[in-house]
Amino acid sequence: MKHRIVVLGAGYAGAFAAGNLARRLSPADTEITVVNAVPEFVERMRLHQLAIGQDLAFRKLADVFAGTGVRLRLARVTGVDPERRTVTVTGEDGDGELAYDTLLYALGSSVAHHGVPGVAEHAFDVTGRSPALRLRERLAGLGEGGTVLVVGEGLTGIETATEFAESRPDLSVTLAARGELGAWLSPKARRHLRKAFDRLGITVHEHTGIEAVEPTRAIAADGTSIPADVTVWSAGFAVHPIAAASGLEVAETGQIVVDRTMRSVSHPDVYAAGDCAYAIGENGRPLPMSCASAGFTNMQATAAIIARLTGGKIPTTGLKYYGNHISLGRRDAIFQMVDGDVRSKSWYLGGRTAARLKSGVLKGAGWGIAHPTFGMPKRKRRLATAPDREGVGVAA
Repeated sequence: MKHRIVVLGAGYAGAFAAGNLARRLSPADTEITVVNAVPEFVERMRLHQLAIGQDLAFRKLADVFAGTGVRLRLARVTGVDPERRTVTVTGEDGDGELAYDTLLYALGSSVAHHGVPGVAEHAFDVTGRSPALRLRERLAGLGEGGTVLVVGEGLTGIETATEFAESRPDLSVTLAARGELGAWLSPKARRHLRKAFDRLGITVHEHTGIEAVEPTRAIAADGTSIPADVTVWSAGFAVHPIAAASGLEVAETGQIVVDRTMRSVSHPDVYAAGDCAYAIGENGRPLPMSCASAGFTNMQATAAIIARLTGGKIPTTGLKYYGNHISLGRRDAIFQMVDGDVRSKSWYLGGRTAARLKSGVLKGAGWGIAHPTFGMPKRKRRLATAPDREGVGVAA
């Protein structure tokens, strides 16, 4: 019987991992299935562009995996049973169940409401294609002078506010920051960021926590009312509760606790990659939820799966966070390097050069997903072990 590998999620981590596994493992021994809720690969890093009305081409996953041997199941994951080694799904074909021998959990994350009243009912976000399209429709209906409030001073909030202000100068864009805008950046990069906000006419409310969201305004912690025809919530991410409900060991964040090889510490036949993995980086801190972390963790997870199944030595993939690359519209950006303690270095790159570099990164990531097996060793490895119930393996 073939070894069944099921990959949950076809985002930056899951899509590339599935292609890597297909390239390296012999189809005579393995069967790889990817489960994803939508038929396209969604470039999450560009969803703020989609929301403001820019035309983006989405790659069909069927085309991405064509010729790789990877099976695509379009369905939403509703549960994982790590004791029975099954995944329950629901989709156009109804409810179903998939059995696995090895599971790679890469379901990513969504917006974190933090229990703030009115966010779920009245706020928009850019953490998925459907929410971004919903926001796109709402923004298209706003006339000149319409007010948009972006809540959150992280990377998503900054990129969203600047993209909206540049693309729609007829709108009044405001950003609410709990702390100081760009506080983590180096002094020069922080000045660059503020100049960009001033140039784009974005109003910033620093040290302003939002306590409630209403249809036409947001209420700050001090009682201040901030007008907003549209409130965009970008105050953090949260993982789906499926992992915690399944009995897998998770952190307080709900992320799956993994060892250095991205293997679940509680269930050895389960691996995690991307935002849903609680992975400790080389600096001893959890890796942040980011596209870069998705790349590192998926490479480590696939390398470990391949090595364990084929009897090879598990290579070590670096788990280091190098810095932040922040788009400030289409013609400006900031590239800020950080040290081993994730403190900003004094040097940064800004302006059009940084914008071109960010554009190249986005195009490269998209191209890599569209060609998931490119550049990988062509050797199809046969399995050296027959996996036992513990996921360790016995001699075949």
